[in-house]
Amino acid sequence: MRRFDNYAVGVTNGTADMFSAFEDSGPMWTGEGPRLEIKEIHFDQPFAEAPTVQVGLAMWDIGVNANQRVDIKATQITTEGFRVEFRTWGDTRVARVRVNWLAIGPLRHHDDFDDD
Repeated sequence: MRRFDNYAVGVTNGTADMFSAFEDSGPMWTGEGPRLEIKEIHFDQPFAEAPTVQVGLAMWDIGVNANQRVDIKATQITTEGFRVEFRTWGDTRVARVRVNWLAIGPLRHHDDFDDD
């Protein structure tokens, strides 16, 4: 469990289109084997410390003639933002993906001293 001491708690969220691979015959739609798409997310305002980030599929358009394999996660989480990594493998064909994300973490308090 994460505990926030003497901080204001910030919550921010958003939606991001990861890719649309079927229009240009991209590798998620036409390829096989391990594939990775990355989306950089930047917060409107920085947190005081790296927040806890939750990501989930908001929309996926996937071929049905193969196994449906998906791994999605938030990585490289900092006070400024994070990366969403979407992976698939084998013969899975993914046309489009959209993700929702939620970040919760400490904010600087207006009474905090600057470190400068």
